[in-house]
Amino acid sequence: MTNAHPTLRTGAAPAAARPLRTGRRSRARAGRAPWEEPPTVVGQTAKGITLTGVLAVVVVPLWIITLTSFSTPGAVNRAGGLVIWPDGLSTEAYRQMLGDGTVRTALMVSLGITVVGTLVSMVVSVLCAYGLSRSRSLGHRTILGLLIVTMFVSGGLIPSFLVVTGLGGYGQWWSLILPSAVSVFNILVLRSFYSTTSGDLIDAARIDGAGDWRILWSVVLPTSRAVTAVIALFYAVGYWNSFFNVMLYLPTDAQKWPLQYVLLTYVNRGNGLPGSVNSGFGSSHAQTAPLSLQMAVVVLTLVPLLLVYPFMQKHFRAGVLTGAIKG
Repeated sequence: MTNAHPTLRTGAAPAAARPLRTGRRSRARAGRAPWEEPPTVVGQTAKGITLTGVLAVVVVPLWIITLTSFSTPGAVNRAGGLVIWPDGLSTEAYRQMLGDGTVRTALMVSLGITVVGTLVSMVVSVLCAYGLSRSRSLGHRTILGLLIVTMFVSGGLIPSFLVVTGLGGYGQWWSLILPSAVSVFNILVLRSFYSTTSGDLIDAARIDGAGDWRILWSVVLPTSRAVTAVIALFYAVGYWNSFFNVMLYLPTDAQKWPLQYVLLTYVNRGNGLPGSVNSGFGSSHAQTAPLSLQMAVVVLTLVPLLLVYPFMQKHFRAGVLTGAIKG
């Protein structure tokens, strides 16, 4: 009884009574990750500045392009090129552009290629991904390995050109679709998502007498609408923006050119619209600046994507991210 506890003898507080230290150690002791802490004022300000800068990088070019397309020749001349602030607006550039038969034809060609190409690509990708997601499929590991190899090793541009032309694709519509109809990356994303489909649902469907086709249509696809919509959007954007295959297989037939290749010819190369009489840099309309016509074509190529993306944005997280993480 004469020897007191060292802590009591020195007057120090017991460990349980000591105040908790602040900082990293307190968060670690509480078992909370750094990103679970409330945001600081500095962090919120930095995020706001960053997001504002990103928004400006995206919105400002769209604003300038759209405004220039609606500007009069006088406004374009006073601005010395691209118009930043409204100064005389006119829709003459769009009237002239849409009145030209080449642009209307190119727009219909682009829509047709996008719709047909997306359907073909989705059918092939969905069937391939579903087959590879079933562990008991015949040769699924070998086929999966061969597909992954093609992501890093390809035959090259010249062999692809020789194959397509050898099959009679030069100057044909299908040469704009079939050579790029399959994306291995999209197949892998679909496969990863299909692999997470509940096995109980599939077993219940098989007990009810459903085959693989019925399981794919009635079980797998309804439970993976998000990833299917996102992959379809990827294919559609790819077909809509494609122009390189046109340079290879349809370089001379202007009636089969999609809108993107017309844009390349008219804006980037400085040529007039193919087959047009009133358009072009050398014989532009008296009430329309050539730069306004160029920007009008650019806007026309952007409008479909700008209309579709807001409705598809909600599917990205549930589609691609969830499928990739689960896979």
